[in-house]
Amino acid sequence: MSLDADVVVVGAGVVGLAAAAALARAGRRVIVLERNEAIARETTSRNSEVIHAGIYYPEGSLKAELCVKGREALYQRCRERGIAFRKTGKLIVATSEAELAVLERIREGAARNGVPLEPLAAAGVAKREPAVRAHGGLLSPETGIVDAHAYALSFQAEAEAHDAVVVLRTEVVGIEPRSEGFEVEARTEDLDETQRMRCGALVNAAGLAADRVAALAGLDVDACGYRLKLCKGDYFSLAPSVGLSLGHLVYPVPVEAGLGIHATVDLGGRVRFGPDTEYVDGVRYDVDPAKADLFAAAAGRYLPQVEASDLSPDYAGIRPKLSGPGEGFADFVVAEESARGRPGLVSCIG
Repeated sequence: MSLDADVVVVGAGVVGLAAAAALARAGRRVIVLERNEAIARETTSRNSEVIHAGIYYPEGSLKAELCVKGREALYQRCRERGIAFRKTGKLIVATSEAELAVLERIREGAARNGVPLEPLAAAGVAKREPAVRAHGGLLSPETGIVDAHAYALSFQAEAEAHDAVVVLRTEVVGIEPRSEGFEVEARTEDLDETQRMRCGALVNAAGLAADRVAALAGLDVDACGYRLKLCKGDYFSLAPSVGLSLGHLVYPVPVEAGLGIHATVDLGGRVRFGPDTEYVDGVRYDVDPAKADLFAAAAGRYLPQVEASDLSPDYAGIRPKLSGPGEGFADFVVAEESARGRPGLVSCIG
């Protein structure tokens, strides 16, 4: 059959755009379909914009491998393309004597992933961040922050420079396997009819909708372990009048389902706290102002000057997790699906 594209990429978040840029650079004809009115409107933009070092993941996992390789590639891309970033470093702090043993286990696990962490006594933490109160800590020198939207835009620009086409406000509603690839049915916002396009390969980088897209392609998402569990995280911003300035990101010892309510700074120096963890049934981005007391209590363990009256609701994001409450570690899915009867389908899930 005559193909409209060599590859259709579903999703114009950073993963989909990066895939599109790589494929277009290699000479493939690429179409990117995005359901929102602009790129990077979901998981890519609703986060703390932290460049993680690769500290917490199990040795040998894709998360560990890709985080370490990915952050180096990310820093290099930012340098080459003038994307705003800063290697702030991160402090992981123990707020009790009992947590010092946890810090040592974190340091040992990070070392197995090739991530250096410097142990700090309480005085060492205070020297680097005088406002922080802790019994000890770990310094991660490779952690940083980035302008996530500019980073995503750089991939869109690269893809389009190699003739990829990014189609916005267009949602995939059907996928039919063909003898030479797939026929994709997509509905464009404000139009009463759908359009169909044929492609040789399909990349599912649909983020929060990746399990739905996998099901449209004929995969049994429950049997595959691809069913997403939506884990919401809220953020609160600190009033500038408090006068708190942080040079590092500050994290408590991790808790279940997340890394704990931590303190981050953006490229303008604004301090935020979050995210918390709340599994939800659907995508929503409201932030309950009443949570300020809980956030202040959590942040107050290591920044005692923070009070609830200093905090304002900022924004929320959704983690597309493959593990639910109380479940164990689940790795990224990066899989070509020939073994499941869908050759040419590439799943990027979780």
